[in-house]
Amino acid sequence: MPDRDLAKISTTVLLTATLTLLIASPLAPGAPGARAVAAPVATQAPAIALVPLVTGLNKALTVVHAGDGSGRLFIVQQAGQIVIFDGTNVLPRPFLDISALVSCCNERGLLGLAFDPNYVSNGFFYVNYTNRLGNTVIARFSVSRNNRNVANPLSLTVLLRVDQPFPNHNGGQLQFGPDGFLYIGLGDGGSGGDPMNNGQSLGTLLGKILRIDVNGGSPYAVPASNPFVGVPGALPEIWAYGLRNPWRFTFDRLTGDLFIADVGQDEWEEVDFQPASSAGGENYGWRVMEGSHCFDPPTGCSSAGLVLPIIEYSHDFGCAVIGGFRYRGAQVSGLAGRYLYADYCAGTIWGAAPDPSGAWLSDVLLETGVLISSFGEGPDGELYVLSYGTSGTLYKIATGP
Repeated sequence: MPDRDLAKISTTVLLTATLTLLIASPLAPGAPGARAVAAPVATQAPAIALVPLVTGLNKALTVVHAGDGSGRLFIVQQAGQIVIFDGTNVLPRPFLDISALVSCCNERGLLGLAFDPNYVSNGFFYVNYTNRLGNTVIARFSVSRNNRNVANPLSLTVLLRVDQPFPNHNGGQLQFGPDGFLYIGLGDGGSGGDPMNNGQSLGTLLGKILRIDVNGGSPYAVPASNPFVGVPGALPEIWAYGLRNPWRFTFDRLTGDLFIADVGQDEWEEVDFQPASSAGGENYGWRVMEGSHCFDPPTGCSSAGLVLPIIEYSHDFGCAVIGGFRYRGAQVSGLAGRYLYADYCAGTIWGAAPDPSGAWLSDVLLETGVLISSFGEGPDGELYVLSYGTSGTLYKIATGP
């Protein structure tokens, strides 16, 4: 979860006017801090609305599709259940229930889900959860041979365990990249201020994006092209580092670019960017910097070798960034090419797009007044939003009034 106590945060809406966020001038493509340049998008922010599809969800954290053409959406509930929304209702029987294995809640629980790109043929899917000892587990399950709406709980195969020194900053995201590898988001291990400096250490998996090959070994292999393979003292699974709590990251389904929403400490929320052409190895700055601002040391820090965020906002406007997707659907007029993201506390949804110079500008698209825990993307590129709580709701983003 984003590192804010979800049970204690109110739904106070902090923004009352359109906010435009402009990050400093772009650098050359591929340079540290470089800004992506994309095709022009509409400059007028489109009106959007949230259309409720189903409610009564229990602490829903993420929603994904299986890529199997069924149209089903799989919703992760923090206590350890995955339920299926069939387009009309949530099926009464969970797809998977591992609540007996999961430590919940606050920033722990069943946090992430990704279906194998070959799910139709192999039936594999992957989960990220906090076990009863408080540590992160990345595991694989299989769907039942006789019922596509039920997983086989006995098919559990653990790929990776990561010790967590504190109960917060667990990360949680799982995503298969365009390259077919599994990407894993891990926070810096928690407490506050990254006391162990895990974000900057290549000797720990904490504070990183990992990249592994789930098909190349048992239980996995490290891609030979990972940036720290063969580097003394570095763990080869690391793809990118310098992250505090990358709660949500997503790939642009059109370009393959990677957007990483990294939850901040006391003052700044940020979205980081990795172009599809990247060979990995980016250092996104934490704990040297929080956003584009010095953190440790508090003044006089150097940004040399760091990749600065394309988007940031202060805690005057929220408390925990919720990363979304770059919209590639067709149903919402004027939204094409915008990267959507939100703030958990404020309930604000922004849309960001690069200007001709490559600097990313954000406009407020909607003040929702709900606790947004995650975005989801359907197989057609349409986007969904989850609200958090014991009676949460799955919404679809639609054209507004």
